[in-house]
Amino acid sequence: MGARWSKVTLCLCPAVSFKSPILESKDFAGNVSGGSWDTLPAFMVFSMEELRAATDGFSPDRIVSEHGEKAPNVVYRGQLLDANRTVAIKRFNKSAWPDARQFLEEAKLVGQLRSERLANLIGCCCEGSERLLVAEFMPNDTLAKHLFHWDARPLSWSMRIRVSLCLAQALEYCSSRGRALYHDLNAYRVLFDQNGNPRLSTFGLMKNSRDGKSYSTNLAFTPPEYLRTGRVTSESVVYSFGTLLLDLLSGKHIPPSHAIDLIRSKNFLTLMDSGLEGNFSKDDGTELVRLASRCLQFEPRERPNFRSLVSALIPIQKEAEVPSYVLMGIPNASATSIKKLSPLGEACSRLDLTAIHGMLEKVGYRDDEGIANELSFQMWTNQMQDTLNIKKLGDVAFLAKDFGGAIDYYTQFIECGTTISPTVFARRCLSYLMNDMPQEALGDAMQAQVISPEWHIAYYLQAAALITLGMDGDAEDSLKDGATLESKWTNQS
Repeated sequence: MGARWSKVTLCLCPAVSFKSPILESKDFAGNVSGGSWDTLPAFMVFSMEELRAATDGFSPDRIVSEHGEKAPNVVYRGQLLDANRTVAIKRFNKSAWPDARQFLEEAKLVGQLRSERLANLIGCCCEGSERLLVAEFMPNDTLAKHLFHWDARPLSWSMRIRVSLCLAQALEYCSSRGRALYHDLNAYRVLFDQNGNPRLSTFGLMKNSRDGKSYSTNLAFTPPEYLRTGRVTSESVVYSFGTLLLDLLSGKHIPPSHAIDLIRSKNFLTLMDSGLEGNFSKDDGTELVRLASRCLQFEPRERPNFRSLVSALIPIQKEAEVPSYVLMGIPNASATSIKKLSPLGEACSRLDLTAIHGMLEKVGYRDDEGIANELSFQMWTNQMQDTLNIKKLGDVAFLAKDFGGAIDYYTQFIECGTTISPTVFARRCLSYLMNDMPQEALGDAMQAQVISPEWHIAYYLQAAALITLGMDGDAEDSLKDGATLESKWTNQS
């Protein structure tokens, strides 16, 4: 049974959202469109059973290290099936929050925040020694991944400027709502949503836990006053924001002391990320360096607040009309959000192959009923029995996630030609996708459609293959067709 929304609902705030006047004063294309922050339910308390079901029993396959959490705390990608929502679930170590009441109070306070600049907290779980947080899932990795570990191309200059503004707006919003303290602000805490818009993780807003210090063990990046007092202040958060500005400038995590020396010697151009190949505005770079140096002042009282930082960053947004997904070079998720997709359609639209595998496994062969029966008279022949045995071997390999073996066995079954099965083609399609063979996967999804023209799963799998091939327009059409057929099938069943 899929995870369900708990009946224990904490109505902490009205449905309307809060927007800072500064946040509204300068926005950019695609920032809110297609987002889910403004349709989130009130903060909820989940049962451990619900979150266990949402993560397939906290399967290692669902661990997402890109959220910046390190052992013993782990973040999982969860699927709340009945709510059709993918979430990030942080599971704390057993000693992190010994006081259950304190944990619930902190979670409820953070859960009141609602902003398009945050990966909003939507629930928690507090049973026995278990402490878990549930937040919006951000599918497009972290700032750390795009700055330090990029594969195809570095993060564009315009996107770096946008990140700086969005992050400042997020922190200004939190400060305006009485949550000015953020623990261990770093590039792993900045996430990108389905449209490529930067969001700040809300996990860092939880305070007084025992899951570790408020800052990383690297003293070179720690606010100097924290080394003296061990306390996080709003000025400490500004200091950490300054280190993030250095990350955006350089594409590296460089110690602030080294950067300050370069700035003082007016040699700041050596700070700039060589991956940009000179594609940046020197004036804007100068302004970012100026703001970083102000944030990194030794004396906390000499650092700016986030309201003034937002005001300084707004004027240097040069491509505000360009959607974030364009600047990021990722597909337009809004183009594939056809009405309300089912969990399977949603998984195919975001290429969540692990989730697709789990759903195909649960569907089984029920959609093949009536097709194989046309050749049922052959069931007693040796040839048919051998063929079915090959299919069973393919099923065993598929369920064990041996996708290479599944391809081999299903291919033998198909080539026997004694019976046809859209499910076999669907399973081989996913196996091809798992083995980075999208063209072959598309062929199998189309063959499944030929066999069963009204089968929505065939269309959804075509969409996944088409997205992998970069054919987003065709993928959108397939998702629409799949959603229409699934709705028709649901109404008839």
